Formats: sequence, C-alpha cells, structure tokens
Amino acid sequence: MSGHSKWATTKHKKAALDAKRGKLFARLIKNIEVAGRTGGPDPAGNPTLYDAIQKAKKNSVPADNIDRALKRASGEGEDGVQYESIMYEGYASGGVAILIECLTDNRNRAASELRVALTRNGGTLADPGSVAYLFARKGVVEVSKTDDVTEDDILMAVLDAGADEVNDEGETYEIVSEPNDVVAVRTALQEAGYDYDSAEVQFVPSMKVEVNKENAEKVMKVIDAVEDLDDVQNVYSNVDIPDDVLAQMNED
Repeated sequence: MSGHSKWATTKHKKAALDAKRGKLFARLIKNIEVAGRTGGPDPAGNPTLYDAIQKAKKNSVPADNIDRALKRASGEGEDGVQYESIMYEGYASGGVAILIECLTDNRNRAASELRVALTRNGGTLADPGSVAYLFARKGVVEVSKTDDVTEDDILMAVLDAGADEVNDEGETYEIVSEPNDVVAVRTALQEAGYDYDSAEVQFVPSMKVEVNKENAEKVMKVIDAVEDLDDVQNVYSNVDIPDDVLAQMNED
C-alpha cells in the first residue's frame, strides 16, 4: 500500500510478519517479467527492470526465482504468461480514494474478484476517472533512515538530479520527483554512497483525507482484502492517519 502516510511503516512491519510473503514474492517476480518484456531483458539498458530486480533482492526473493523470471522475460525456457495492466478505481470508508493496479492474464477474473473484495469489506468500485484525477504519477525513491544520515544529507544528494521534495515517513525518507527523473535521483543517491530501498513510479495523492480511528480501521480492512488478490499488483490511497490515531491502533 502506497498511501504515503505514516501507516506505511506499520503496514510494512505487518507484511513482514504475516503470510503475505509468498504473495509479495509473486508480485515482485511478475514486475521483473513485465519490465523485461517491455524494455528488454538486459538490466543495464532497462532501468525499470534494474529497479525491479533490486527491489526483489532487497525483499529477499531467492536469486533462482529472479533468474527464472529473467529467462521467461527473454523468451527462454517455459512459455511465460502474458500479463495485461489494468487500473481500477474505488472508495473506502470516510471518502478515501483508492487506485488499484492489476497485472492479470484474465481481465474478467480480476474485475470480478476485485468487486467482491471491495463490497464485502465496505468499499465500492468507482467509475473510470472518478478517482484517478486525485493522484499524479511521480517518481518515488525510498531510503531507510540511519543515525549518520539526515534529511538534509539526502536532499543535498538528490537536489540537482530533479528531486522535488524529501519527506520524513517515519523509518524512511521518501524522495519525490517527476517520473522521468526517478533513475537520475536513484543514481545520484548511489553516487553519494547512500543505499536505497526502492525506486519506482507510483501514483501519489494530490490531496489527502484525514480519518478517525473507526474509518482508519475500515480503510485498512478494505486495502488488506484487495492486496490479498493475486491479480493486484499495487494499491494507492489518499488516506491520512494522524499520529494519535495510529498510536491508538497500534495499542489494540
């Protein structure tokens, strides 16, 4: 879930501890296959593929799985599945908007399962265009916080590479840029000696919706259900959970 709120940190911890690890691996492998087929199977000439591989490695996807995905992307070995990218729009409790990015080999299955997951958990599927205008495509690079690296250090490293802003997201720094500058920002970090967790193009909300504890829990329920679907690749939201509400939720 890429809602760009402090809840992202909580979600990351939860995902690392529960049974979603296998689903995460599958999504990261699918990213590699699609990136390889779209831009070529050589990471040196395909920045999107390079970043997909790096993200998989940082999430402990086995090297053999990555190698097999690269072979499928290049047409070697077993016949690979042809995935179609589809974006769905919806709402969760409290007027929170969500964008759901699917990579699927069966459009009808993806739409049917998504509709059921939303309606059973208090969400609704929205008409195309009713939610998408609330988000903008941005390059997002995430860097884990360390004691010896400050927000100013990160900002100075990426300012000339096209970074628009650096946000403190709890346990990470989030660097936002235009989509075409994400590779330059990532490269600037590497040249400055800073490691990064992920570098990719995401949908960032232009306006956030602040929620209370009740609605925050309902939003989480919807997004959890949607993320459990095999065809769902990414979920973006404009939810904003205040610090005090997040603290209450963590106490439960």
